[in-house]
Amino acid sequence: MQAVTKSPQWLLDHAHNVYSQSGEDGIIRKILDVLPTNNKWCVEFGAWDGKHLSNVRNLILEFDYNALLIEASRDKYEELVVNYQTHKNVITLNQYVNFLPEDNLDTILSDHSLPFDFDLLSVDVDGNDYHILAAMQEFKPKVVCVEFNPTIPSEVHFVQKADVTINQGSSLLSLTELMRSKGYELICVLNANAFFVVNEYFPLFEITDNSPSVLRRSHANLSYIFSGFDGQMFLVGSQFLPWHDLEIDQNKLQQIPKYLRKYPLNYSPFQTFLFKLYRKKLSLSKKIKKTFFG
Repeated sequence: MQAVTKSPQWLLDHAHNVYSQSGEDGIIRKILDVLPTNNKWCVEFGAWDGKHLSNVRNLILEFDYNALLIEASRDKYEELVVNYQTHKNVITLNQYVNFLPEDNLDTILSDHSLPFDFDLLSVDVDGNDYHILAAMQEFKPKVVCVEFNPTIPSEVHFVQKADVTINQGSSLLSLTELMRSKGYELICVLNANAFFVVNEYFPLFEITDNSPSVLRRSHANLSYIFSGFDGQMFLVGSQFLPWHDLEIDQNKLQQIPKYLRKYPLNYSPFQTFLFKLYRKKLSLSKKIKKTFFG
């Protein structure tokens, strides 16, 4: 009789919220239960006020975890301090975490007494998450929870530029490949957060296929753009910019005027002439932009 194996997505069955947004609290507890040892240390940035949609507050309040909470916003940091002023096991920092030697995570953590293999790192900075993790070399938390851009399909490589002035995020696939190069394996995917565990503990989770396309169940934010043979652009899936709550106008995605949206072999002689003019116009426009704007 063949043994029953777990679904690769089995950790999602443990999702529930106490303070988290998408079930992270329950999943984190289950992951930590599976690990053979816990040192009861966690780190989170940006921590915001330490309460709203926190991935570690439940560990601090219910499971006596020590924590290092980092928040860049001065206003939110002041709220963070108030919310944890009676918790002697919580360190709060008002600091940007970036990827340069003077402000990367290794530099910041080395100023505090916590294990190099602390239990959980939660990363949510809405942009440079990839580059911050890439810069981390000295510390190796057992579990890493990191935000990815949920509008990017699982098969796409995308990493935003290492630039503190932009907020674009990176794809799940790119983060997975980065973390694998650092000795981690993907074990669970929520709507916008991915969980990774160090290689030595990965077999304990009994996941036979941990590819992003298999572990990712939520596709609510995905938008797909494709073209018809006639050049018309189509938008399928989510038709909203989730962080701005604005509808994406499919008409504004069109690259060819309506009167030229036709399979080229079916163009009339006049349409062929117009299309050649249109292409010359586009080419000239690109040259002008390159000349004057680089």
